[in-house]
Amino acid sequence: MTIIDNAVYVDGVRSAEPQSLEQTFETLSRHGGMAWIGLYRPTEAEMAAVAAEFGLHSLAVEDAISAHQRPKLERYDDILFTVLRPARYLDATETVEFGELHVFTGKNFVVTVRHAETGGVAQVRRKMEKRPDLLCHGPEAVLYALMDQVVDDYVPVVSGLENDIDEIEDQLFSGDSTVSRRIYELAREVIQFQRAIHPLPAMMQLLRGGFEKYEVKPELQHNLRDVEDHVERLISRADSFRDLLQNALTLDGTLTANRQNEASAEQNEQVKKISSWAAIFFAPSIVAGIYGMNFDGMPELQWSYGYPMAIGLMGSTAALMYGIFKRKGWL
Repeated sequence: MTIIDNAVYVDGVRSAEPQSLEQTFETLSRHGGMAWIGLYRPTEAEMAAVAAEFGLHSLAVEDAISAHQRPKLERYDDILFTVLRPARYLDATETVEFGELHVFTGKNFVVTVRHAETGGVAQVRRKMEKRPDLLCHGPEAVLYALMDQVVDDYVPVVSGLENDIDEIEDQLFSGDSTVSRRIYELAREVIQFQRAIHPLPAMMQLLRGGFEKYEVKPELQHNLRDVEDHVERLISRADSFRDLLQNALTLDGTLTANRQNEASAEQNEQVKKISSWAAIFFAPSIVAGIYGMNFDGMPELQWSYGYPMAIGLMGSTAALMYGIFKRKGWL
């Protein structure tokens, strides 16, 4: 069994560490309290064992096994199934890595299923164990703390994305040919981040709707509202990123088109100059070619002014064409 941690808490204090799910269930039956089981990428058989012990719904279990779920919150009788998408910013590669966390919460248990190498769940467990006054409120306290941790971890992600966008703005005017690809990659990360965070307000609204029915403690209600405020601010910033990247992509297209037009104009000028000089040298070449054929029937060959006339004709033709091209601005 891929159990990362398995403990039973009584009055917010860690009181037992069962070695198996059967022992966990027996401990709960004898001493009461709350079980908190952490799993990492469980197999179908392992997840079926957990479902059998705690009465988890088959559809939720199927989602937890297959993973690749979008954030959501579903209630199956008295059991909540929550999907969260933790994220972290990797400075080395300047990319965002997304994970997946499934949380089952019942009356006396919490089962967390991780599908990524993240330490958020262990960090929440350590924090909660230092706050027995909060942990004694039961599974709802754990769920809200996990949501709070996931949202807190979004803050450095937003800062990293913001820094990447600032770098792109500098690249745009430096003529970097890779900036378009970077914009597309960053836009894809922003879209993934939006998919992770946008469902959260609706999920929290569903939780708030059950405050009275499930007698959620006022302290937990305040904690959830605080998390919801953080989510709203993060959503606002993430949405602005997408607009900035769209503007950056439009600007990059405009700058690229301008550079291509400038290059094309420069190329046209070079072609004009080359064509002009070719025409200037072509006219004298015709005269020289004609007089270089040395036919006996050419009277100019016997004329004493034939040579000066040919030189003069070549020079005057070249000068005339040079003047014409110069006037047109080709030279």
